[in-house]
Formats: sequence, structure tokens, C-alpha cells
Amino acid sequence: MCLILVGVDARPGSRVMLLANRDEQHARASAAAAPWEEDVRVLGGRDLVAGGSWLAVRGDGRFAAVTNLRDLHNGPPPSAPRSRGELVRDFVCGEQSAERWLDALLTRIDLYAPFNLIVGDAEGVRVLDGSTGEHHRLAPGLHAISNGPIHEDWPKMQRIRALANDALGQGADPSTLLVLLGDEQQAQDDRLPNTGLERERERLLSSIFIRGTGYGTRASTWLDIGKDGSIDLHEASFGPDGVRGGVVRWRHVPDAGWSATGG
Repeated sequence: MCLILVGVDARPGSRVMLLANRDEQHARASAAAAPWEEDVRVLGGRDLVAGGSWLAVRGDGRFAAVTNLRDLHNGPPPSAPRSRGELVRDFVCGEQSAERWLDALLTRIDLYAPFNLIVGDAEGVRVLDGSTGEHHRLAPGLHAISNGPIHEDWPKMQRIRALANDALGQGADPSTLLVLLGDEQQAQDDRLPNTGLERERERLLSSIFIRGTGYGTRASTWLDIGKDGSIDLHEASFGPDGVRGGVVRWRHVPDAGWSATGG
């Protein structure tokens, strides 16, 4: 996952809203969002290589999403013994509070390649900044997280916040916000982040939606956790060169489990 917008109490009736693009090698096998066999309360996409997930939510509103942390000035990061996707899986399948779970994670954080992580439960939403090893609770409002330190406000982060703020201000149906994740405007060269990539590559990765043959946006997800306990998740999948694949739509209401609402 390379770009996540988190809305905390950002619109009437919503406790938490996420807009997220997962950017990955197109050849890496994965499955679209669906209830999990090992815990039918949980819904999310699956990485079929390492078994984890990039974004998942449980029927009680417990959720997690992860991005990698990119800084190649000292070369690519060494291989790590554990997959970052298991962080999402372990949190949504667990019971420990977000704050305590993150505190415990810090004792083993070196087992994973660098990452940023967003987790949420009934007590609120917290973000762990992989560049500092610190985590904090998110205040009400719109927050963007990408592949750099949390405090570095990359152009794509600014743009998704602005697009979502405008759409919400105009009273857009929240289920239509998924289209915002298809924005392909690239940043001007003088505003590009400096993560150690060549300028052309940095430019390609500066847009919200990344269209590429070998690497690009694989999934766009809208998740909304309502104050009434309902949960909606819509996910669009994409293949090489941004060719659109399927769309899945799921809804959860208290005591009823997950149901597909159309594709």
C-alpha cells in the first residue's frame, strides 16, 4: 500500500473512512477483498505470496493498513525475515488495544522491512511512523500517509486530502469517493520527494494512481466504518498498464456478518 487517506470523524455518520491505493508488482499473486477463512469476521485482500494483507477490517471496526517506507539513499533495505503484511493480519485478528499492540510491536520492529502502519479500534486510530519508531493517535480530520516519514507532506498526500475535502464539502455520496484514487496528476519536478530514486521514476510514483506495466496501482479501496456499527468496503482491482479488473462491494451490519452488495 502506497497511499492512504484516513478520515477520522470526517463526515456525518462516519467514525473512520479510508481511501487507499495499493501499489505493487503486477506479477505478485494476490486475492481481492473477501472474508477470511481463518476468521470470517475479517474482510480484506490477501497477498498470496506471504499470506498477509495490505488492508483489512473486522466486523467490530478493528482495522489495519500498511505502507512500505522508501529511502534508498543508502541502497535498498536488506531482506527482512518477516513480511509486513502479517502486521495487518495479526492486528485485525487480535484483541489487544491498538496502543498496547503497537508498543509490543516496537520490541520486534527490526524483523520487518521499513513501514508505516495505521491501526484502529474502538478507542481511536493510531499511526506508527516507521522512520522514528513512534506512534500517536490521529485527531479528527483528514490525514494522508504514504511511503515517507509521516511529517513529510508529499504532493500526492496533499492532493488526495484536497480532493477528498472538496468532495466531502460538496456533499458527495461517500461511495463515489473511490474515483478520487484514479487521479494521475504528477508532481512538478521541483516538488518531488527525494528518496534516492532516479528523477523519472520519482515522477512516475508521484501521482495518486500509478499506471505501469510491471509495477503500479493494483487495488483502490474505499472503507467506511459508521458510527452505527455498519461497515462498507468497495475495492477496484487493476492489471498492468492500469487496465481495470473487477470491483467488489461488501457491507457488514452488527450481528449479521459480511454480505456482498454487487460487483
